Amino acid sequence: MKRPALRGVTLIELVVVVALMALLLMAVMPSASAWIRNTQIRNVATSLQAGLQRARAEAMRRNTNVRFSLVTLSNSAVMDNSCAVKEDGMSWVVSLDDPAGKCATAVSDTTAPRILDKHATGSGSQSVVVQGDDAAGGDAAFVVFNGFGRPVDLTPVATLTTLNIDNSVPGDDFRALRIVVGTGGAIRMCEPKVTASSDPRKC
Repeated sequence: MKRPALRGVTLIELVVVVALMALLLMAVMPSASAWIRNTQIRNVATSLQAGLQRARAEAMRRNTNVRFSLVTLSNSAVMDNSCAVKEDGMSWVVSLDDPAGKCATAVSDTTAPRILDKHATGSGSQSVVVQGDDAAGGDAAFVVFNGFGRPVDLTPVATLTTLNIDNSVPGDDFRALRIVVGTGGAIRMCEPKVTASSDPRKC
Protein backbone atom coordinates (compact mmCIF):
# COMPACT_ATOMS: atom_id res chain seq x y z
CA MET A 1 0.00 0.00 0.00
CA LYS A 2 1.34 3.35 -1.07
CA ARG A 3 1.75 5.96 1.73
CA PRO A 4 0.57 9.52 1.01
CA ALA A 5 3.35 11.98 0.30
CA LEU A 6 4.05 14.49 3.06
CA ARG A 7 3.75 18.12 2.04
CA GLY A 8 6.30 20.62 3.40
CA VAL A 9 5.90 24.31 4.18
CA THR A 10 6.51 26.65 1.29
CA LEU A 11 8.68 29.73 1.59
CA ILE A 12 5.68 32.02 1.08
CA GLU A 13 3.76 30.38 3.94
CA LEU A 14 6.77 30.72 6.22
CA VAL A 15 7.18 34.43 5.38
CA VAL A 16 3.47 35.07 6.07
CA VAL A 17 3.66 33.36 9.48
CA VAL A 18 6.81 35.27 10.46
CA ALA A 19 5.24 38.58 9.37
CA LEU A 20 2.08 37.87 11.41
CA MET A 21 4.16 36.97 14.46
CA ALA A 22 6.16 40.20 14.09
CA LEU A 23 2.95 42.26 13.89
CA LEU A 24 1.55 40.56 16.99
CA LEU A 25 4.74 41.20 18.94
CA MET A 26 4.76 44.86 17.90
CA ALA A 27 1.16 45.23 19.08
CA VAL A 28 1.83 43.56 22.44
CA MET A 29 5.18 45.21 23.29
CA PRO A 30 3.86 48.63 24.49
CA SER A 31 1.21 47.10 26.74
CA ALA A 32 3.70 44.56 28.13
CA SER A 33 6.17 47.36 28.91
CA ALA A 34 3.48 49.39 30.69
CA TRP A 35 2.40 46.31 32.64
CA ILE A 36 5.98 45.67 33.81
CA ARG A 37 6.46 49.29 34.90
CA ASN A 38 3.09 49.38 36.67
CA THR A 39 4.04 46.19 38.51
CA GLN A 40 7.32 47.79 39.60
CA ILE A 41 5.45 50.86 40.90
CA ARG A 42 2.98 48.63 42.77
CA ASN A 43 5.78 46.54 44.31
CA VAL A 44 7.63 49.61 45.65
CA ALA A 45 4.39 51.16 46.94
CA THR A 46 3.36 47.94 48.69
CA SER A 47 6.78 47.66 50.32
CA LEU A 48 6.66 51.26 51.59
CA GLN A 49 3.13 50.82 52.90
CA ALA A 50 4.19 47.66 54.73
CA GLY A 51 7.12 49.53 56.31
CA LEU A 52 4.86 52.35 57.51
CA GLN A 53 2.38 49.86 58.96
CA ARG A 54 5.20 47.99 60.70
CA ALA A 55 6.49 51.21 62.29
CA ARG A 56 3.03 52.15 63.52
CA ALA A 57 2.33 48.66 64.88
CA GLU A 58 5.69 48.59 66.71
CA ALA A 59 5.00 52.02 68.24
CA MET A 60 1.66 50.84 69.63
CA ARG A 61 3.03 47.48 70.76
CA ARG A 62 5.98 49.05 72.57
CA ASN A 63 4.10 52.20 73.66
CA THR A 64 7.04 54.32 72.54
CA ASN A 65 8.06 56.47 69.57
CA VAL A 66 9.10 54.49 66.50
CA ARG A 67 10.54 56.01 63.35
CA PHE A 68 9.98 55.10 59.68
CA SER A 69 12.74 56.49 57.42
CA LEU A 70 13.16 56.54 53.65
CA VAL A 71 16.78 55.75 52.80
CA THR A 72 18.91 55.81 49.67
CA LEU A 73 21.66 53.23 49.14
CA SER A 74 24.76 53.15 46.93
CA ASN A 75 23.66 49.63 45.89
CA SER A 76 19.85 49.38 45.94
CA ALA A 77 20.02 45.67 46.73
CA VAL A 78 22.31 45.94 49.78
CA MET A 79 21.36 47.58 53.08
CA ASP A 80 24.79 48.92 54.07
CA ASN A 81 26.20 51.92 55.93
CA SER A 82 26.16 54.06 52.78
CA CYS A 83 22.51 54.77 53.55
CA ALA A 84 21.26 58.34 53.80
CA VAL A 85 17.83 59.41 55.04
CA LYS A 86 16.34 61.19 52.00
CA GLU A 87 12.92 62.08 50.68
CA ASP A 88 13.53 60.19 47.41
CA GLY A 89 14.64 56.91 49.02
CA MET A 90 12.92 53.71 47.94
CA SER A 91 14.39 51.55 50.69
CA TRP A 92 13.23 51.96 54.29
CA VAL A 93 14.22 51.44 57.92
CA VAL A 94 12.00 51.12 60.99
CA SER A 95 14.03 52.10 64.05
CA LEU A 96 13.99 53.81 67.42
CA ASP A 97 16.81 56.22 66.45
CA ASP A 98 18.10 57.95 63.31
CA PRO A 99 19.50 55.17 61.05
CA ALA A 100 21.58 57.42 58.74
CA GLY A 101 24.95 55.79 58.03
CA LYS A 102 24.11 52.76 60.20
CA CYS A 103 21.73 50.68 58.06
CA ALA A 104 24.03 47.65 58.03
CA THR A 105 23.47 47.24 61.77
CA ALA A 106 21.61 44.03 62.57
CA VAL A 107 18.05 44.18 63.86
CA SER A 108 18.40 44.83 67.59
CA ASP A 109 16.55 46.54 70.46
CA THR A 110 19.82 47.58 72.09
CA THR A 111 22.47 48.29 69.45
CA ALA A 112 22.23 51.82 68.00
CA PRO A 113 20.29 52.86 65.98
CA ARG A 114 18.03 50.12 67.38
CA ILE A 115 16.71 48.92 64.03
CA LEU A 116 13.47 46.95 64.27
CA ASP A 117 13.05 46.18 60.55
CA LYS A 118 14.55 47.25 57.22
CA HIS A 119 14.11 46.60 53.52
CA ALA A 120 16.32 47.26 50.49
CA THR A 121 14.22 47.77 47.37
CA GLY A 122 16.60 45.95 45.04
CA SER A 123 17.55 46.50 41.41
CA GLY A 124 14.20 45.47 39.92
CA SER A 125 12.67 48.93 40.26
CA GLN A 126 15.28 51.25 38.76
CA SER A 127 12.73 53.26 36.75
CA VAL A 128 10.53 53.93 39.81
CA VAL A 129 10.77 57.30 41.55
CA VAL A 130 9.64 58.06 45.10
CA GLN A 131 8.97 61.48 46.61
CA GLY A 132 8.21 62.00 50.28
CA ASP A 133 6.35 65.19 51.24
CA ASP A 134 5.11 66.88 54.39
CA ALA A 135 1.62 68.38 54.85
CA ALA A 136 2.70 71.63 53.15
CA GLY A 137 4.12 69.84 50.10
CA GLY A 138 7.77 70.24 51.11
CA ASP A 139 10.34 67.44 51.18
CA ALA A 140 10.10 64.97 54.07
CA ALA A 141 12.04 61.75 54.64
CA PHE A 142 10.67 60.25 57.86
CA VAL A 143 7.74 60.04 60.22
CA VAL A 144 7.68 59.13 63.93
CA PHE A 145 4.67 57.29 65.38
CA ASN A 146 3.83 57.55 69.08
CA GLY A 147 2.36 54.87 71.36
CA PHE A 148 -1.15 55.68 70.11
CA GLY A 149 -0.09 55.03 66.51
CA ARG A 150 -0.31 58.71 65.58
CA PRO A 151 2.36 60.75 63.79
CA VAL A 152 4.35 62.98 66.14
CA ASP A 153 4.48 66.69 65.25
CA LEU A 154 8.19 67.39 64.82
CA THR A 155 7.90 71.09 63.90
CA PRO A 156 10.08 72.69 62.58
CA VAL A 157 11.37 69.36 61.21
CA ALA A 158 9.27 68.14 58.26
CA THR A 159 7.11 65.09 59.01
CA LEU A 160 6.37 62.65 56.20
CA THR A 161 2.63 62.65 55.36
CA THR A 162 2.58 61.68 51.68
CA LEU A 163 4.59 59.30 49.50
CA ASN A 164 4.26 59.66 45.73
CA ILE A 165 5.41 56.65 43.69
CA ASP A 166 5.69 57.09 39.93
CA ASN A 167 7.77 56.12 36.90
CA SER A 168 10.76 58.07 35.62
CA VAL A 169 9.92 57.21 31.99
CA PRO A 170 7.61 59.81 30.38
CA GLY A 171 4.17 58.52 29.42
CA ASP A 172 0.56 58.55 30.43
CA ASP A 173 -0.02 54.80 30.56
CA PHE A 174 1.52 54.34 34.02
CA ARG A 175 -0.53 54.12 37.20
CA ALA A 176 1.17 56.34 39.75
CA LEU A 177 0.33 55.57 43.38
CA ARG A 178 0.24 57.65 46.53
CA ILE A 179 0.47 56.63 50.19
CA VAL A 180 -1.11 59.01 52.67
CA VAL A 181 -0.43 58.99 56.43
CA GLY A 182 -3.46 60.51 58.16
CA THR A 183 -3.29 62.69 61.26
CA GLY A 184 -4.73 59.78 63.26
CA GLY A 185 -2.10 57.41 61.87
CA ALA A 186 -4.21 55.63 59.24
CA ILE A 187 -2.11 54.60 56.24
CA ARG A 188 -3.91 54.52 52.88
CA MET A 189 -2.83 53.85 49.29
CA CYS A 190 -4.63 55.64 46.46
CA GLU A 191 -4.29 56.58 42.77
CA PRO A 192 -3.86 60.29 41.91
CA LYS A 193 -5.25 59.80 38.37
CA VAL A 194 -8.60 58.51 39.65
CA THR A 195 -11.05 61.42 39.79
CA ALA A 196 -14.47 59.83 40.33
CA SER A 197 -15.58 60.64 43.89
CA SER A 198 -17.40 57.30 44.15
CA ASP A 199 -14.21 55.33 43.36
CA PRO A 200 -12.45 54.06 46.53
CA ARG A 201 -9.08 54.42 44.77
CA LYS A 202 -9.46 58.24 44.64
CA CYS A 203 -6.96 60.24 46.69
